[in-house]
Amino acid sequence: MLTSGLERLYITKMQFIRNILNKNIAYLFSCAIFFVMSSCEEDLTKAGGKQSKNFPSQIINNANIIQRDSGFVTMRAKAPIIEKYELIDSPYTVAKKGIDIQFFDKKNPKVPGTIKAKYARIFEYKKFYEAKGNVRITTNEGQKFAMQSVFWDQRKKRIYTRDTVYVTMEDGSTLVGANGMTAKDDFSEYVFYQNSGDFTTTKLSEKQK
Repeated sequence: MLTSGLERLYITKMQFIRNILNKNIAYLFSCAIFFVMSSCEEDLTKAGGKQSKNFPSQIINNANIIQRDSGFVTMRAKAPIIEKYELIDSPYTVAKKGIDIQFFDKKNPKVPGTIKAKYARIFEYKKFYEAKGNVRITTNEGQKFAMQSVFWDQRKKRIYTRDTVYVTMEDGSTLVGANGMTAKDDFSEYVFYQNSGDFTTTKLSEKQK
């Protein structure tokens, strides 16, 4: 009887130990799963945080942008749709479906010049503009420039391109700048590279490169 009682006590003790071990194992296993899931969630959050900056913070349909300097309107821009990327290190605004820009000169404010293109990107904080795709520029004096891309640094008041430039003056005379041009943004001075054509102008400086 004593032996049977000891055996039952031993068996009960072993079952108690097994129950404790099972509970501990289950607890440890649960903790391991929790930490793994937490790590995965943290990694996904970090990855998601990086990717979240790659989409526009604002989308504006039928956009109308007006830029002023001391109350004077220096530029108006219209586009079917504009997307603003403001969460990245170098924020910019992009017009992927074309843009129509009017720029105004204080010397002749009633007649704006125009820039039209199929695509444009604007870095507002730098005042830097990039236009691509059948770019057409008309000055307030009636000169017309055609090219595939152009860059406008408004701070430096310079417009430049390395594409071939086709120019038509008010009197119909023409010029081809084979390797692009650089100009003041009011077109009071400009330089063409490896040009050919049938006109001369006091505004034109020519360089052979």
